[in-house]
Amino acid sequence: MQPANTLEGLYHAHHNWLTGWLRGKLGCPHSAADLAQDTFMRLLTARETVPLIEPRAFLTTVAKRVLCNHYRRQDLERAYLETLAQYPQMTAPSEEDKAIILQTLMELDQLLDGLAPQVKRAFLLAQVDGLKYAEIALELGISIATVKRHLHKAALRCYFAQ
Repeated sequence: MQPANTLEGLYHAHHNWLTGWLRGKLGCPHSAADLAQDTFMRLLTARETVPLIEPRAFLTTVAKRVLCNHYRRQDLERAYLETLAQYPQMTAPSEEDKAIILQTLMELDQLLDGLAPQVKRAFLLAQVDGLKYAEIALELGISIATVKRHLHKAALRCYFAQ
């Protein structure tokens, strides 16, 4: 039996409970099992560990973040597939290219997480839609100087992420 204050002990003591909690949220036992594993992987890769007084409350908090990321990925994938459906079949990317593009979009979304929505929007308008500063300013109803600040902030996030 593992001590409850280790990650292994936490896993053994609460994994089944967490999977059940996630199953209640998702309605799917397979997704619940995957997200429970993702929750413990997040703990395993955390830079610092904290002593736990209420392990289930802590796990619930971490799992809610994992669940939120799961829903964001689903929304991103749905939007991407809806966009692809608008293209003629002849110009649609291959399944392999679709998977690569979707993975890149998810990585970009995670990379930009934490930036203000308007900063993200400006970055995407510039990088994905190819709009110029003046066009972005018009689209967002902000000054060109603000567009430049937003794009600089997003570029710094991308640069220092590695």
